[in-house]
Amino acid sequence: MDYRIVEKGAFTVTGKIREVFTQDGSNLREIPAFWQECAQDGTAMKLDALNEGGEMYGICMDFTGEGRFNYMIGVETAAGGEEAEGFVSREIPALTWAVFTSTGPMPGAIQQVWQQIYSDWFPSSGYEHAAGPEMEVYPPGDTTSPEYRCEVWIPVVKGH
Repeated sequence: MDYRIVEKGAFTVTGKIREVFTQDGSNLREIPAFWQECAQDGTAMKLDALNEGGEMYGICMDFTGEGRFNYMIGVETAAGGEEAEGFVSREIPALTWAVFTSTGPMPGAIQQVWQQIYSDWFPSSGYEHAAGPEMEVYPPGDTTSPEYRCEVWIPVVKGH
């Protein structure tokens, strides 16, 4: 599985958050439905207007250890900037990331990459999962295209 290791400094994201659950694969249905809702209700357009990086983020954060976490659909914004109405801002800390490319239509292609990271890559990579959020990075483009490319970013530390 191809990957690269990236050091990225802290940055701020602004977006909309929803609590999701992993029980019975519920997150595999809830997250795509959340994206669809944000596209239909104008949230995605409002976020695009705030966007300073050009990409949209899907960020898994605030893991409880009980099969729940918060998922943010957001964009990179200026640190210390004013929060836009209806949105929340969060700082993503400086971390070392393992970055994986997903190619194909959403959400199937990226869900397959997530599965391969945890079932194949982590057990054989020599890296361990570090504390911090996990991110999906979506550049502009046709997310239904077989050629659409996006990335999964996982915080890592070198194993012992």
